[in-house]
Amino acid sequence: MKKNLLAIAVGAAVALPGLALADGPTVYGKVNISLENQENEIGQSGSVDDDWSLNSNASRVGIKGDFDLDFAGLKAIYQAEYQISVDGDDDEFSQRNIFGGLAGDFGVLKAGKFDTPTKVAQGKVDQFNDLQGDIKNIMAGENRAGNIVQYSTPLLAEMITLNGAFIPGEGEDIDGDGKDDNDLADSYSLSIVAEQGIFYGALSHDTDIEDELAMSSERVGGASTLDITRAVVMLKPGNVELGALYQIAKEAEDLTGAGKGEENSFLVSGAYKIDRWKLKAQYGLTEGDKSDDEATLMAVGADYKLAKASKVYAYFSQVSLEPDAGEDRDDTTFGVGMEHKF
Repeated sequence: MKKNLLAIAVGAAVALPGLALADGPTVYGKVNISLENQENEIGQSGSVDDDWSLNSNASRVGIKGDFDLDFAGLKAIYQAEYQISVDGDDDEFSQRNIFGGLAGDFGVLKAGKFDTPTKVAQGKVDQFNDLQGDIKNIMAGENRAGNIVQYSTPLLAEMITLNGAFIPGEGEDIDGDGKDDNDLADSYSLSIVAEQGIFYGALSHDTDIEDELAMSSERVGGASTLDITRAVVMLKPGNVELGALYQIAKEAEDLTGAGKGEENSFLVSGAYKIDRWKLKAQYGLTEGDKSDDEATLMAVGADYKLAKASKVYAYFSQVSLEPDAGEDRDDTTFGVGMEHKF
């Protein structure tokens, strides 16, 4: 039934791109597909895997909307967004940001599964989001949390928004200390975002958040839950985009008795627009404090706009991982692709 409903939504999007149904939801999404050559060099032996692949790059379809309530000027808000596998390699649909909530003069209250305030705080500093040059390949903090409740203030002083989210433990051992977490806010994520004119800035902090990178790579001391502080600045003067991100990620609990492990990360990015062209580049580095773990990211590319909601692109990226224990790895990617939003 879920797939049938989503198929209907996709059909509506094709028939009525970018339009809201009368007194109903808006169907939206994007298709981002690329043909890529990926070369993975592993260890001192220099063994190399060299493959061509077609990738869907977090293509998605969603339904969102709001409607007035007969109480205190409130609106009900909702969103159901699913990742779609354009190349057919993965499940047809997988959950992304899905929530329900209330909006009004007081701000916005929502609950469900969606990006944490720390992930959202990056803004658009990541010039290669969803591609192999994505910052999630070298740094923590890029999390989409389930069972999350968030409040966001209305716009303050015409430029500032405060966001606060908490996650109940629901009886699970979130931080790995052998004890079930049952409190209302066993994990939380906070941010302050300022945006006006050419300036964007954000400061965020996570406490006891289950982190996808830490769990998958056993980095930051092997902890699955982290405390993360992130600062982001971006300027857009004229046709130029300049961005910088710095963060500190620590183990939420000292599970080994050796003290909490910590990683320091930074990213700098830039872009320049010339007519329909956008030339872009970024560089990032993550280093461990108690080990010699190091991860670097370099990416360069160019976009060419075919229309307001459509572009073709080409890019080159290299992600290098040098763990304290284990083999070094260099992942090099060259890709060409297209992105269409609707």
